[in-house]
Amino acid sequence: MRRFRSWDGTELAYRCVGSGPPLVCVPGGPGQAVEYLGELGGLSATRTLVLLDNRGTGASDVPGDPASYRVDRLVDDVEALRRHLELDRMNLLGHSASGGICLLYADRHPQRLHRLVLVAPSLRVAGIQSDLGVADVLERRSHEPWYAEAVAALHADAADPEEQQRYRWLAAPLLYGRWDDAARAQASAEPAQFSAPATDGFYAGFTPDPALPARLATLPVPTLLVAGEHDIWPTATAVRELARLFAHAEVLVQPAAGHFPWVDDPAAFASAVARFLRAVH
Repeated sequence: MRRFRSWDGTELAYRCVGSGPPLVCVPGGPGQAVEYLGELGGLSATRTLVLLDNRGTGASDVPGDPASYRVDRLVDDVEALRRHLELDRMNLLGHSASGGICLLYADRHPQRLHRLVLVAPSLRVAGIQSDLGVADVLERRSHEPWYAEAVAALHADAADPEEQQRYRWLAAPLLYGRWDDAARAQASAEPAQFSAPATDGFYAGFTPDPALPARLATLPVPTLLVAGEHDIWPTATAVRELARLFAHAEVLVQPAAGHFPWVDDPAAFASAVARFLRAVH
């Protein structure tokens, strides 16, 4: 792991894998270590992936001020990383909760971006409901042998942290296109990858800016929005709603994929993202 000091002196860690032009990658969770991104289905074959551990997660230090875990404050860490890397402009990828970080970064620093890739992004910062049409998505999975147990766990109220982890595991098949060995391996590794303070602080005290959607309409940065056909949060319908806010956005709905499309079909995911990024480099 490599390290740098962010704007407030907190030491953050990142690692670089692959070869080719850099692609800065910010993990979601929120509060999850970047290791779960792996090499993004082989995207490392054409890009040097710069994989950041957000503050307080993975190998990065815990900040002195817990308020700096908030989604809009984490934008400053991304900018500090860009400066550390000495990139005038960069390509930026965010997954899930970090889609919010990257949206806010693009709004604040559009001149620092070549292209933006948002994979299954959280839509909270844009004020869009993430589960639009989720009943139809769930219905399409109703033939699966794990379906009834997973849906019951999805809606269950846990009495304690141990029960919450059990429900998360039972509901996990809903986040993948196929509940196979690769999906099980990723899901089983997740509990150890989370930092509770970083998770809890991500939206603490955050209020979406109602003017953000109007500003996104003028954003000059070409943007790729990747949604999984079977994802329940955000649904493909919700991601299309986000796309309508942009002047320069395209939507890719990856067939038979869930919340982690590079796990469900690595080759399809890596090929689509690489093709989008090649328009710049």
